[in-house]
Amino acid sequence: MSITSVIDSLKNPNGLFRVEPLSLLCAAFAAMFLVLVVVYSIGSMKGVRGLWRYYSYLTATLALSLVVLFSTNFMVLLVSWGLLGLMLFLLIGFGASKGTAEAARKTMILVGGTDALLLLGMVLLWRLFSNGSLGGIFRMGIGASHIPLTGSLAVTAYVCMAAAAFAKAGLMPFHSWIPDAAEHSPIPVTAFLPASLDKLLGIYFLARISLDVFTMTPAMNTVLMALGSITILGAVMMALVQHDLKRLLGYHAVSQVGYMVLGIGTGVPLGIAGGLFHMFNHAIYKSCLFLSAGAAEKRTGTSDLDSMGGLARVMPFVFGAFLVASLSISGVPPFNGFASKWLIYQGILRSGDSLWVLWLVAAMVGSALTVASFMKLLHAVFLGQPSEEVRALSLERKPAGFSTGLPLAVLSLLCIGLGVFAWKLPFGDLFGSELPGDLRMPGVWDSGLATLMIAAGLVLGLLIYLSGRMRSVRIAPPFVGGERLDRNPSMRLSGVDFYRTVSDIGVLRVLYRLALKKLFDLYVVCDRTAAGVGAVFSFLHNGLLSRYLLWFLIGLVVICFMLI
Repeated sequence: MSITSVIDSLKNPNGLFRVEPLSLLCAAFAAMFLVLVVVYSIGSMKGVRGLWRYYSYLTATLALSLVVLFSTNFMVLLVSWGLLGLMLFLLIGFGASKGTAEAARKTMILVGGTDALLLLGMVLLWRLFSNGSLGGIFRMGIGASHIPLTGSLAVTAYVCMAAAAFAKAGLMPFHSWIPDAAEHSPIPVTAFLPASLDKLLGIYFLARISLDVFTMTPAMNTVLMALGSITILGAVMMALVQHDLKRLLGYHAVSQVGYMVLGIGTGVPLGIAGGLFHMFNHAIYKSCLFLSAGAAEKRTGTSDLDSMGGLARVMPFVFGAFLVASLSISGVPPFNGFASKWLIYQGILRSGDSLWVLWLVAAMVGSALTVASFMKLLHAVFLGQPSEEVRALSLERKPAGFSTGLPLAVLSLLCIGLGVFAWKLPFGDLFGSELPGDLRMPGVWDSGLATLMIAAGLVLGLLIYLSGRMRSVRIAPPFVGGERLDRNPSMRLSGVDFYRTVSDIGVLRVLYRLALKKLFDLYVVCDRTAAGVGAVFSFLHNGLLSRYLLWFLIGLVVICFMLI
């Protein structure tokens, strides 16, 4: 078979697979992340047993992801989606910490459990459309055959399918597996799956069913924006009080999903483009953050923020990459995170939703809290005084190495390039076939002029700083309350408790206590509910003859009462 015939078959809407701009772009990003993670794993996973299985699982994950991205058939998509959950379970299992097995099991239950909902949604959709293939409805353009979200059957089908997308991406309340997986799985696995690939697949599938399969209603768009806003604020508030570096980054991975869902929920071209663009941007800077965190953890032997500090001097390249990614996720211009968030803000303003003020405030407050959280993180890991544990290691400055330096360099440059040249990106060409209307309209951030102004301000600040250093100054040792830090290490401020007072504020104190009791963890709530129901049935049916005779008499009385 020639290459031309293969390409023609992929363009056939009635075939099993079809290539379109959005799916092709997602596939290119997935392949790029696999290459970078494999390069990083050469150094990070050295000495781990069963590496042939590890690399086989990574390759299988990419292959299954491509099937999901290009599939137009229900059964093919469902099988590949389920196998991706199995690959995630197996890859998390390569972690070496105490909670790895529980994190893998939790991930399998939450992500795999929603596969049943996905199957139910597909069955209902088949019932509505009377067609086992996605070819007629799962097309890449607005204006194809759509199912209106008017009847209960259609709404149920959409909710079931969206739940699978939410669990894969990590939207609340299906989010709790991501912080656990981030804390206990190997760093390359976290950077490849929860941080990047799972977000791409989950949001891609949500965009597909919202744009190509169903006709969204204002009410359903409002539900999406509400879920996105709650996720933004809820997850970032949890991130503020975390003491573990990887778990903190895991909660931020959840928070950023809220922006993507919020953008898609606006229902307008700019907002949807912003949500899709943020999906790609998040995969870039979040992978960079996790890989940088992995390098810091490898040098110190811990991810406890209170046991780190002062790493900027011994790991300047890693610190630079982490700083760039931190500015990106915080939405600071001219980095890529701001470019996509700006589109989402514009989409909220154009959405026409009666609660648009709430969604806009939630998005902007979420960005402000993200900045605050990463100020704490940068201080605790890189800029603050070294902890006693770090001092005992006597770390020396050394280059990052190829396996660490190449992925961080590529991801950092993408964070800068996609932000600085955002005004040059052809949004209409990239997402035009997926979105209604014209994207070439006012509202796209003019990053070129803004970047020049920011650069000029930085140069001016540098000149002022250098002019101050020309004068003779007196150098005094740092102190806190009159105590010298070198002589009183207990006076060190690690940054961990920067926002401890947040958890003591009124209603927030109650919410944090409920979170500590796992009342917002769907996995734990379902587990406790199942255990409670099981305990009730165990009490009712304990195997004693007297207990069964009692139920027999009660049932007989009820039947007699009903007959009378």
